[in-house]
Amino acid sequence: MSSKTRLIKFHVNGKPVEAKIGPQTTLLQVLRQQLQLPGTKKGCNQDRCGACTVIINGQAQRACATLARRIEGKHVETIESLGRYGELHPIQRAFIEHGAVQCGFCTPGQIMATKALLDKKPRPTREEILEALEHNLCRCTGYSKIIQAVEAAANALRAQRGAKQFLGTKPLPPQAADPTLKAVGHSIVRPDAHAKVTGQTVYSDDLYFEDMLYAQVLRSQHPHARIISVDSIQAQQLPGVVAVLTANDIPGEKNHGLLTKDWPVLACDKVRYVGDALALIAAESEETARQALKLISVVYDPLPVVDSVLAAMQIDCPLVHEGNPSGNLLKHVEVRKGNIQEGFAQSDIILEKIYQTPMGDHLFLEPECSVAVPDEDGGISVYVGSQIPFADRRQIAASLALPEEKVRVHHMAVGGGFGGKKDIAGQIHAALLAQATGRPVKLTFSRRESLITHPKRHATIIKLKTGVTREGQLKAIEAHILGDAGAYASLSEKAMTHAAIHATGPYIVPHVKIDCDAFYTNHPPAGSSRGFGATQVHFAIETQMDILAERLDLSPFIFRQQNALRTGGLTATGQRLTESAGLPATIERVRRQVRELAGTDATAPYKPLDANKRRGWGVACAFKGVGLGSGADDVGRAVVELTDTGSVRVHAGAAEIGQGLATVLAQIVAEVLGTDPARIEVVLGHTNQTPDSGPTTASRQTYVTGNAARLAADKLRRELMIVTASKLNAAPDSLILQDSRVLNSQGNSISFSDAAALAARQGRSLKASFEYHAPPTVPLGQAGNIHFAYGFGTQAAQVEVNLDNGEVKVLRVVAAHDVGRAVNPMAVEGQIEGGIVMGLGYALTEEFKLCRAFVRSDDLVQYKIPTIHHMPEIHPIILEYQTREGPFGAKGIGEITSIPTAPAILNAIYNACGVRLTRLPATPQRILAALKTNKVK
Repeated sequence: MSSKTRLIKFHVNGKPVEAKIGPQTTLLQVLRQQLQLPGTKKGCNQDRCGACTVIINGQAQRACATLARRIEGKHVETIESLGRYGELHPIQRAFIEHGAVQCGFCTPGQIMATKALLDKKPRPTREEILEALEHNLCRCTGYSKIIQAVEAAANALRAQRGAKQFLGTKPLPPQAADPTLKAVGHSIVRPDAHAKVTGQTVYSDDLYFEDMLYAQVLRSQHPHARIISVDSIQAQQLPGVVAVLTANDIPGEKNHGLLTKDWPVLACDKVRYVGDALALIAAESEETARQALKLISVVYDPLPVVDSVLAAMQIDCPLVHEGNPSGNLLKHVEVRKGNIQEGFAQSDIILEKIYQTPMGDHLFLEPECSVAVPDEDGGISVYVGSQIPFADRRQIAASLALPEEKVRVHHMAVGGGFGGKKDIAGQIHAALLAQATGRPVKLTFSRRESLITHPKRHATIIKLKTGVTREGQLKAIEAHILGDAGAYASLSEKAMTHAAIHATGPYIVPHVKIDCDAFYTNHPPAGSSRGFGATQVHFAIETQMDILAERLDLSPFIFRQQNALRTGGLTATGQRLTESAGLPATIERVRRQVRELAGTDATAPYKPLDANKRRGWGVACAFKGVGLGSGADDVGRAVVELTDTGSVRVHAGAAEIGQGLATVLAQIVAEVLGTDPARIEVVLGHTNQTPDSGPTTASRQTYVTGNAARLAADKLRRELMIVTASKLNAAPDSLILQDSRVLNSQGNSISFSDAAALAARQGRSLKASFEYHAPPTVPLGQAGNIHFAYGFGTQAAQVEVNLDNGEVKVLRVVAAHDVGRAVNPMAVEGQIEGGIVMGLGYALTEEFKLCRAFVRSDDLVQYKIPTIHHMPEIHPIILEYQTREGPFGAKGIGEITSIPTAPAILNAIYNACGVRLTRLPATPQRILAALKTNKVK
């Protein structure tokens, strides 16, 4: 033990422990690294997210900000102290039953903060709950169900004092209206919820392997520069450093990319944004690896910076990618319908405005982490929480010069994704180091590294021109969208295509002209983010719709209703909707609900609450294509098998990122096989255990992989009937499956486990697979369907604006969404609530800031996501306009819930105080500036 380290003694979960610490060792490091208690999560290491919350001598504290030397002799409680001896703590049970668990990364911290509160205050008020959890961020749930769980846990704890059994909190939400369905349409708890509330769920950074090395990445400090030299000799000589790699050490392909391979694994000629990787280090400890970074010398020749799309589009602008025949233009997209000149000639009112939306970050609470382990056959296993495991495998194999079958990607629990975990982050880097050293390697991003490195939501400038008749009929929409693609292509081509497709909003418009241009800049790459381009353009069109409604002296509900897409209507791309178009019903349901809440016209300005506050309502609609669309072959694959014990196992190569895919697949398969979803094990994402079912993106998995699982289960059902027919003395087609048994018409039956044994004796396999191809779509510009289904939604928000300081508080949101079929209504509610709060952040607080392409939003102080105090009262309304081919009529719900929120809030701000903002976010500073030039209502 060196002179700088010492031994301390304290108690953890009631047991005495010892730890060797240095002056700056944190409690989080002791818990995770020395005591092997990974339930306490490392989300930011900046004392901001609350994922590491523990209880120290009865007080909730964040372990990342607590120096270990300050806990000597104290008592620490972690999530591992709860749910022991086979029984869940009432708080854990409440979080499960109320659907307060999604990705689960923040859940241990939320539960520990709740326990500290309820230990002191058995009857907390709502304000006390908000205060206790204000430092515990959640990006998935929207906080509503967390508050419900805390309130229910408080009631349960008071009721069960002295009792041995926990009797529950409240019934699950209302069940399906269709009495013929036994599993689909019912609210059930997530199969992974138990592990998440007990801290047992394993995320990539929770993994430890014997002889494991720790990696760091040297990243560019310049947004645009030539690389003259990279000198790593001193770093290589540092004791404890095992390997230092640069671009010349890559055995295979030097670039990666989901669509366009333009993103260097390690930069060799130039850097194109702050965050580009230049060198890799593997060392015996994280501290040594960080020290080694400082010893690498890089000589740069700075180049002129391309720091906006307006600069990128100039003829004499420097090129981000030399040799690109289109200059800095990455993608041009066109949508044409009718005759735009004729449409404006038919219009009585023409409105033209420019809108701006900011670059945004996903801010998932789990930073990126990849662990690579050499395999005995010369291959590599990579453990990572990713949204596209099979794309990871392809790109890792290419850079390591290995056959794809030699790369095994193990799909770990994902602590939030929202589109931000599709691109390669550290997967290739960890694999290269493991290949070079022959040892396991872990690469975990810091929060700052995560923020500056991974792709963002596109910043856009949208010029929108709209024509309408005096009667309120939309005639023409013309738009030009400029998208900041950043340094590399990522998924910009697809996202900006979606922006163009959705630019007219969910309305019938006879004449359309949309142009969308995505430009390379020296900003962080932009790619996939919840809404995938539709979020930005809906802000523009829904603001425009409100302005037009006011000029027409029409209710914004009525104006939207009379132009709404419905069955038989044509989209901007000319696709005729033949089914599952519930937009008019969502508008009407929201209108009625708001009238009940407001007691007046929903969009009428309110009288002053006092001298400095105003309230108002605003409304917005949205639609979003389901699936990859635009001519892609959208394929889902699944394998369903009956085990020897009579349980069912489903294998699908799709990613669970907190949205509840495992639950949905279990319910669909259970419905087909007549069994309990709890008896179904779902294996997802592992490339060596599951068939490729494509990316978790575009709200596609319920529809596409759900159908693959449904049809595989149906094949297994028919095989079960054949196997048991002679035993039950009945024709196979006359048998039914119910309660995990096969029954004949006389009531005789055989259990699934006995059927499995019978199949084994007959030499038959009770394992079925299915490759499902979604209904075909066509590329943009061709006649036909761009998407095989669309989700529709309407939201109304009530806000309160403080005229003195410009602050906006969202009080209520009413949200009606057509989901096709709600496979799990509780989970659908959770997606609605979570999407709304994410949309609230987009409207009011979130902006990824850069200055001359240098990142300013590199921590959770600078990039502000909503906390529990921002949460409005949410009224979710689920509508089910079923689609014929979707599994039991289901579509998707993950993306659309966040799309209409921002325009609804901005429209409400206008109705409250007369300030019409055309740029997001609506910060207090922007509102105050606008108030100075606008007369308040």
